[in-house]
Amino acid sequence: MNDEFKTDARSAAETCGCAPTPAEQRALWPSARLTRRSALTVGALSAVALTAFGLSGSSLIAHAEPGYPSWDDVQRAKGNEAAKGAEITRIQQLIQQLTKQAADAEAAAQKAGDEFYAAQEAYFEQAQRAQDLQGQADAQAKIAADSSRKAGQVATQLYRSGGDQAALELFLSDSSQGADGLLSRLGSMDQLLEYNRTIADRAAAARDSAQALTDQAKTARDERDRLQKIAEQKMKQAQAAADAAQAAVTEKESNLETLQAQLAALKDTTAATVAGYQKGEQVRKAREAREAAERKAREEAARRAAEEAAKNHNSGGGGGGGGSGSGSGWVRPHGGFISSWYGSRGSVCQNGKCSSSSHRGLDFANGCGAPIYAAAAGTVVGRFYTSGYGNYTKISHGGGISTGYAHQSRQIVSVGQHVSAGQVIGYSGNTGQSLGCHLHFEVYTSAGTINPAPFLRARGVSV
Repeated sequence: MNDEFKTDARSAAETCGCAPTPAEQRALWPSARLTRRSALTVGALSAVALTAFGLSGSSLIAHAEPGYPSWDDVQRAKGNEAAKGAEITRIQQLIQQLTKQAADAEAAAQKAGDEFYAAQEAYFEQAQRAQDLQGQADAQAKIAADSSRKAGQVATQLYRSGGDQAALELFLSDSSQGADGLLSRLGSMDQLLEYNRTIADRAAAARDSAQALTDQAKTARDERDRLQKIAEQKMKQAQAAADAAQAAVTEKESNLETLQAQLAALKDTTAATVAGYQKGEQVRKAREAREAAERKAREEAARRAAEEAAKNHNSGGGGGGGGSGSGSGWVRPHGGFISSWYGSRGSVCQNGKCSSSSHRGLDFANGCGAPIYAAAAGTVVGRFYTSGYGNYTKISHGGGISTGYAHQSRQIVSVGQHVSAGQVIGYSGNTGQSLGCHLHFEVYTSAGTINPAPFLRARGVSV
């Protein structure tokens, strides 16, 4: 997931069905549902988020000041041509401003999400470099220790063999046979001395190399920590922009159809009355509420069925169920088989997208729309979209451990929400830099990412 793609967030949402329904929006962002009287609040929130990313908030301010017309305003305006013309112009401007506000907020959220993704990738790369350098330093230190130990063993052997005493014996010897034996011993000791010097030189070189690599590793860790802080800040900005975008979209969806109906009522020259439009609005809203309730009931039934199936079919990495407990507080985050493991891999490209050659997680393949479970209890600290991760959720579990869930088709938890192990947090999809429906699952520590497979296995989870 290293290549950058300029995917339009709204197009992606329409294609994969990842945008929450109006009912879900009201459930997930109760504070974001705004009425005519609260337009100023939304305008201010969106303006702050857009300003943070260099986008104009003038339309938001213009939108916030006039508020929304009531149906009584429309009824009164129909009785006066001048008032009707002014009200038509006002509503047309509000419609344009609502549409632009939502588009600008979504663009800001897309930009912030991609900045977070780039910052986090830089942090992960630096964390890996620091780890590699420290590994090399440790290897050189081991070579130095082993070489020093061998040099000590050779020196001990030389001492035990007599050292200079052999030369004295040779000088005093009257036997040619004895002299030959002593010469052989001296030759062997010369070889041992040369070997000892070689080992000592190797130990010294390894110590120097270990020290240099240790210094580089420390520098790399300092840079890693700096980049980590940047990534954390970018995540906060991405979340704030995502919240502002959702508020803007909710504001648009909550008011656009009413404004369009009011505009049609004002423009209507037939006998149709405002009361007729209002009745139509009531019927439409009742239908939407009924459909949302039915959809929620279906999803709840599907969630319960998936959890029940997971309890009965916890078979591990060969297509096992997700969400089932292990007794350690950790569970499998998704069913299906592992389609891609942690570490380096070949990059594959299709349909304008390429898989990453540096894979920092596990890919669980269980089909489009399959439930995704929180791997352990924790608090949702991130929920937004990036071009790389697609719909992404991050959960903090305490103790410096967090998990990430990417490429979701839909997300059904909100930031700040506490989730339990095995709780459904979303559904698998193909959003972001993905070549097919799956869950990309990552585990984070203070030193970057770690391989989720041994981490989960150590906690009794089958992968």
